[in-house]
Amino acid sequence: MTAFGALADGRPVERLRISGGGLTADVLTYGTVVQDLRLEGHDKPLVLGFPEFAPYLTHSPYFGATAGRCANRIRDGHLELAGKTYQLDTNFLGKHSLHGGLVSMGKRLWAVADHSAASVTFAISLEDGEMGYPGQLDATVTYSLCEGGILDVVMHARTDAPTLCNMAHHSYFNLGSDHVGSYLMRIAADAYLPVDDELIPTGEIRPVGGTGMDFRECRPVSDGSPIDHNFCLAAARGAIRPVAWLTDQASGVSLEVRTTEPGLQVYDGSRVNIAVPGHGGAKMGASCGIALEPQVWPDANHHPAFPQAVLVPGEDYVQHTQYVFTKDTP
Repeated sequence: MTAFGALADGRPVERLRISGGGLTADVLTYGTVVQDLRLEGHDKPLVLGFPEFAPYLTHSPYFGATAGRCANRIRDGHLELAGKTYQLDTNFLGKHSLHGGLVSMGKRLWAVADHSAASVTFAISLEDGEMGYPGQLDATVTYSLCEGGILDVVMHARTDAPTLCNMAHHSYFNLGSDHVGSYLMRIAADAYLPVDDELIPTGEIRPVGGTGMDFRECRPVSDGSPIDHNFCLAAARGAIRPVAWLTDQASGVSLEVRTTEPGLQVYDGSRVNIAVPGHGGAKMGASCGIALEPQVWPDANHHPAFPQAVLVPGEDYVQHTQYVFTKDTP
């Protein structure tokens, strides 16, 4: 564990390195950020990030962080739960809630609960009323690097009062080529959630057939239509299984996503425009990385037909996701 920077109030941010399965990852105590991720035999980082800490406070669109306590968007920051109404922090467009609020778990310091050569566990306790949410939420995130090029992510949480819990890993992946639009992608989803002009789900669950969101067969990520949508994988959380595949034919690097979650938010990075360089001085413009975020469907509290993100006392929230990297041999 080494010093990587400090918050505005002087609290130190630490960086830890783990290695295993042909992967090496540098992760931060700030937001559990995966700051760097490398695959043996591939000379570029697999994730977007910064070589220094300061830009994470000013320029990062959740690079590598854990989004939560409720990932994605909630219309008007409005929550009705267990007979009570709550106003959540409105950090998106000044009217909606995004990724748990302005200073949520992805932008706070976590404690290191356990650390080995190939694994690290972070822990945090979010107080009752944090970003407007009810209940104290005690959460952990464990990153492990496993045989076969696997970045294994296990998220766990418990609460002392009914609340929402919907955590998501938020790395932007780059498999080698500068623009992800040329990558080939397949997603095991027959439906997706259309959104309005403010990226809030309309409530419709639309079949992907005949739309630009049909990735049931492998095809390029981009057809000219931006993607920042939830793909409907299942009606509920279940056993971990493969749900998405991404390949950069130029580099020969591929990624398989496995998860327990009912939804996959795919963001093609089309609005990324970072004023400071990333790893190796790389410029980070539109679609230089793609986020594949397993989670519960967004704005579910306003749509009873969606899988729900409610967590109550006595229950355990557990998400298990694996990002599996391979590279073709010449």
